[in-house]
Amino acid sequence: MTLIKSISGIRGTIGGAVGDNLTPVDAVKFASAYGSFLKIRHASKGNERLKVVIGRDARISGPMIHNLVMNTLVGLGIDVIDLGLSTTPTVEIAVPLEKADGGIILTASHNPKQWNALKLLNEKGEFLSGKEGELILEIAENEAFDFSDVDNLGEVIENNAYMDIHIDEVLELPLVDADLVKTKKFKVVVDGVNSSGGIIIPNLLEQMGVEVVKLYCEPNGHFPHNPEPLKEHLGDICKLVVEEKADFGIVVDPDVDRLAFISNDGEMFGEEYTLVAVADYVLSKTPGNTVSNMSSSRALRDITEKHGGKYQASAVGEVNVVELMKKTNAIIGGEGNGGIIYPSSHYGRDSMVGVALFLTYLANQDKTVAEIRASYPQYYMSKNKIELTPQIDVDNVLATLTEKYKSENITTIDGVKIDFPTEWVHLRKSNTEPIIRIYTEAPTQSEADILAERFVKELKEIAGI
Repeated sequence: MTLIKSISGIRGTIGGAVGDNLTPVDAVKFASAYGSFLKIRHASKGNERLKVVIGRDARISGPMIHNLVMNTLVGLGIDVIDLGLSTTPTVEIAVPLEKADGGIILTASHNPKQWNALKLLNEKGEFLSGKEGELILEIAENEAFDFSDVDNLGEVIENNAYMDIHIDEVLELPLVDADLVKTKKFKVVVDGVNSSGGIIIPNLLEQMGVEVVKLYCEPNGHFPHNPEPLKEHLGDICKLVVEEKADFGIVVDPDVDRLAFISNDGEMFGEEYTLVAVADYVLSKTPGNTVSNMSSSRALRDITEKHGGKYQASAVGEVNVVELMKKTNAIIGGEGNGGIIYPSSHYGRDSMVGVALFLTYLANQDKTVAEIRASYPQYYMSKNKIELTPQIDVDNVLATLTEKYKSENITTIDGVKIDFPTEWVHLRKSNTEPIIRIYTEAPTQSEADILAERFVKELKEIAGI
């Protein structure tokens, strides 16, 4: 059982002891800290009531955590716009549309069903900065809360229209051509992992004239497989795409900010290549710069340079990608985990935007999805992890590796990334799980796997495990 307090929010497993897991007491404490942070941040508003947008994914613990968080904010004198069952990008677009002062998404994203989390947004509907996150942790630690008296409590305003509003916003993007897509009569299988993606993705597809085959689209929170959209978890949809003779398959995680495709031949398109393909289309129409994080494929760099743009890599984490995108005026960016950030819509990972742009791209091509995938630079990744124990000194382990490979091209802005001439390895402590992640990329899968095995072994030797 685990509770992870980080600058990106609070995440943990449900049940157990206070301070060790995400218990009701912890949910109230950190909602109180966030609300108190907003009151400090917007002190100039005086007695004007603050407003926060809240939505959740379909996790079993969702309604419990949702009610605790909402009523805590009410107790602080803050009004709540309650979107109910929603998605991370839907809450992100709702915050500025509602002219709210912040937003909270209750989701543990790709983590299994026993997890939940509070993801915190600013008034732009974007994730908080590191400094802001640290201030919230400090407020929580000191329990510096000042609740409202009975005459100044906030109120809850329900608004269940935002998933439809989100679809409308996506369809209005200039590079999305629903009329063209309708002429192609595509057939697509959707795995919504029994969360809110099982509602919003099929609705978007149907409005674009796509025939939808639903798999695990009942938003009951009983995830039928590990919700992280990786190859080893997606055997059912890979099989169904072939059986249904579908044009491709779509997989999202529980809060719909990560997007993976299954090619028409039942093979993984590769979550790293979701962003590559969508960027290829976007850059062909609107050339410019791109950004992804240091753990993402070199393929985005290649595609960006093909279109005359410049590619840069940020530290891992959506807030870091967004910061560098703004700095470099990037046209599109994201993370290699299937997260697409398209500023023409908003600065947040959004599977809805990715789906609509990809469908438009496919409709413009005289190729199958498998043929499109084969047209890109071929890189292969291996993604591994080592479970952490309190005895492991991660900083010391990474420092030892840095010293060992100091003659190579090394970047240390986020863990340690070692760039070899034809391959790379990135080792870093996760922000969301008690693990060290080991990502490698090479020209063949075998080379990527061998490189990963080598560094897993070296890490374990240094850590003494």
